[in-house]
Amino acid sequence: MIYLDNSATTRIDEHVLDAMLPWLRDNFGNASSIYGLGRKARVAIENAREEIAALIGAHPSELIFTSGGTESNNTVLKSAVHASGFAQEIVVGATEHHAVLHTAEYLERSGVTVHYIPVDVWGVARVSVVEQHNKPNVLISLMHANNETGVIQPLHAVRQSAPNAYLHTDAVQSFGKIPFNVAALGVDFATLSAHKIHGPKGIGALYIRRGIEFKAHQHGGSQERNRRAGTEPVALIVGFHAAARAAVQELERRAASMLARITLLRQLLCAMIPDIRINTPKEHALPNILNVSFLDADRLDGEAILQAMDMHGIAVSNGSACVSGSLQPSHVLLAMGRTPNEAKAAVRFSVSKDTTEHDIQHAVETLHSIVTAMRSKAQ
Repeated sequence: MIYLDNSATTRIDEHVLDAMLPWLRDNFGNASSIYGLGRKARVAIENAREEIAALIGAHPSELIFTSGGTESNNTVLKSAVHASGFAQEIVVGATEHHAVLHTAEYLERSGVTVHYIPVDVWGVARVSVVEQHNKPNVLISLMHANNETGVIQPLHAVRQSAPNAYLHTDAVQSFGKIPFNVAALGVDFATLSAHKIHGPKGIGALYIRRGIEFKAHQHGGSQERNRRAGTEPVALIVGFHAAARAAVQELERRAASMLARITLLRQLLCAMIPDIRINTPKEHALPNILNVSFLDADRLDGEAILQAMDMHGIAVSNGSACVSGSLQPSHVLLAMGRTPNEAKAAVRFSVSKDTTEHDIQHAVETLHSIVTAMRSKAQ
């Protein structure tokens, strides 16, 4: 199989798995226990916390471990309004991941005021709209880079436009692929995840800036400094630690390799398939994502394209894996002004450090054959 859906998840690296195995076998202690086995687990967790925090420019006390991006996003928005109560209004980008959008919609149904930031044709949030929400009782949630198109949002400009508001960013797609520093971006909260950087599923982290009185909305234990109850999954945290360290240490090399594949992909698609639209900008975008749609999408079946690619052994997607199986058009592309048909027939390619030129060439040739056949039948 040629795997080109790395924004959905990545293959776990062997060195990450090797780091995890001892904590699944012999070192199985509960990190909250006071005897030796527990203390050993606690040391592993705190070592991971210290280094991952350093990788994003944070202090260890500002980082808590969660089950992943969805939990972290839910935690920030819900705690801001309910448990912590420092926000009376929520502002979210129109193209956010559903872990943010659906949470905002839930809060809106419960009576919370929610505002949505529109985007331009490339999916970049309109900073001028953000300026209207520069208030101390507002939480702004704007992802660092989009999971469907890869476009990078101007977080620094948002921070300058709304210095009085709280700012959260979902950095699940960007961390480990482009430089990410919480101080440089000026964010108060940040969401991270391991399985997008060749780490295990089921583990992530949430950065909470020191000085914010942040209370848990999950209760039942005093773990994670009373901010996230539940027994810590030591093996997963150790795996996250190993994956994060490698991703940041090798960031430049990995990014250059992925960008070379994406550049080749862009060139081949434009040369071989007519009436194609590239929805990912050449600049200010992640090095590993390319989203395309078709100008004659009304004649094409988006789901059939993905199924045909799969039958040829190539894994690509329409967008977020969290809505896979849905026949609805991409909310991201709709917000960017694409038609419903075009947003429904889009294809997202996302490469990894392991993707080869042959993978790209074969994928484009296959897509060309599939689309050509569909267009011929539609005439």
